[in-house]
Amino acid sequence: MTSAEQPLAGKRALVTGAGMGIGRGIARELARQGAAVVLHYGHSAAGAEEAAAEIVAAGGSASAVQGDLRLPAECRRVVDTAVALLGGLDILVNNAGVTRERTFAETEEAVVDEMIDLNIKGYFYCAQEALPSLLASHGAILNIGSVHGGGGAPMHVAYAATKGAVVAFTRSLAIELAPQGVRVNCLAPGVVEVPRYFDRPNYTSAVGDAMVPIGRVGHPEDIGPAAAFLVSDAAAFITGQTLYVDGGTNALMSLNPQRGNG
Repeated sequence: MTSAEQPLAGKRALVTGAGMGIGRGIARELARQGAAVVLHYGHSAAGAEEAAAEIVAAGGSASAVQGDLRLPAECRRVVDTAVALLGGLDILVNNAGVTRERTFAETEEAVVDEMIDLNIKGYFYCAQEALPSLLASHGAILNIGSVHGGGGAPMHVAYAATKGAVVAFTRSLAIELAPQGVRVNCLAPGVVEVPRYFDRPNYTSAVGDAMVPIGRVGHPEDIGPAAAFLVSDAAAFITGQTLYVDGGTNALMSLNPQRGNG
């Protein structure tokens, strides 16, 4: 492939939460564009190992690493393992996260702690451990946020709080690291159909399609190219930003979640 077809050739990337869904889609796209990738997973060993095998079969470089990123020590171990496997690090994609749908009144302390530990502290400590390698390579951090970090919705109060924190974390870290040559951005997906959506009562793809202004739900393949752009040299003058990749969801001012009603 030409350099235009593989703009990430020579880059070394760690993608957390890459065993399924958005993280897996991002890892596959980074590899398609030439990056060597370490796919972290928490529980989805089969998905991460399958994706790594597909990347290798296509001529790329990939390996899978397990870790519980709710624990700072595990964040450090996973990052250090990726650095050792790759011989350095140019790209960190903080994606591993969890959501639990609860009414505010019924949200238990354990649920709040779980989301804070993984969705905020996991990002924080992975970035902190990766920093020396990223400083050496003048690399990039991409934090995966959510439309819930920029707009309100019932049943997601604790989750939205963590994703709002990811936006603030991105902005402040970007300003601190900009003089040192490390860029930090946030990508905020909207309704991206992953297997857990079908665990919801009455959810169908048609229901999802009706929620999105563009007329269809997103898929992990819709997120990967935007992520790859933000960590590429083509985005060298972009830092501290949140890019919504959501089919127009964040731009919709409506009291009715159905598309086209305002």
